[in-house]
Amino acid sequence: MPLDEIALEELGLAPRWVRKGVQGVVAEHAVRGDEVTASVPARTVQTEPTHAQAARPVVTPLPAETRVGQAEAARSEQVERVAQPESPLARPASLSSDEPPPLTEDDFGWFDSVAAPAAPHDTAPSRASGAARSEVATLDWDSLAERVASCTQCRLCEKRTNTVFGVGDREADWMLIGEAPGENEDRLGEPFVGQAGKLLDNMLHALSLARGENVYIANVIKCRPPGNRNPEPDEVARCEPYLQRQVALVKPKIIVALGRFAAQSLLKTDGSIASLRGRVHEYEGVPVIVTYHPAYLLRSLHDKAKAWADLCLARDTWGASGDER
Repeated sequence: MPLDEIALEELGLAPRWVRKGVQGVVAEHAVRGDEVTASVPARTVQTEPTHAQAARPVVTPLPAETRVGQAEAARSEQVERVAQPESPLARPASLSSDEPPPLTEDDFGWFDSVAAPAAPHDTAPSRASGAARSEVATLDWDSLAERVASCTQCRLCEKRTNTVFGVGDREADWMLIGEAPGENEDRLGEPFVGQAGKLLDNMLHALSLARGENVYIANVIKCRPPGNRNPEPDEVARCEPYLQRQVALVKPKIIVALGRFAAQSLLKTDGSIASLRGRVHEYEGVPVIVTYHPAYLLRSLHDKAKAWADLCLARDTWGASGDER
């Protein structure tokens, strides 16, 4: 027995049985290509296969003539496939296998579905256009009112009915600044109308003041935000040059910020109204007193006493300037 068969026999890997009736015949199987040649020794007694051998499938080899014919057929098929030109639907005839297909207009269509990065919100008035700010700073009252009426600097212009420029004495000592127009203000184009406006008039009357008499009333924002939401920082930044110019033209001695949003916008802070009340602040060189918005006071009557204390502080600050009228 050859040495390799002996080694396989010792390892328990050699065939252990053959078909019945095959005696004294050694079947030699010559295999072409990557097939393995196996010699099966003849045995007269069929024995049971071991566990490892039983798990290994037994393949009955084909006759040599059949295998040679199959190999020749496969070789001919491969040669024919190489010689046959590839379908034009699979690859354009003008391209080699190394070149990527040309880009078409449709290849860039996915860019349309990608949202453009959102512009960051302006968090400071300095982000607004310097040229526009400088131009607004030179306008007189009439030109400023016209500029506000035709303003399209932010998206609030899309749904407004009227801009709310401001009303009152343009040479007043007192300047009251609210937050943003509501529904009634947007409809009439005047700040503080309706029940909140009536309450504000009563507050002024308690100070011996009146709307239009030594008092000018304006808002931080000149257009109504949809749904009466708070204005966005960039909307405040784009509208602030108008308010700055109004303050410069009025030259007030005291500013009263009505409501949390107005106070935060003027003072560039996120402090609560409780933390801002009771102190004198400053905007564009003018003393600022913070108090509650009249609309809030209509819902919270118990805070009216606090609002009165704030107005008294404003009156004392105004009186301390020595320029009372």
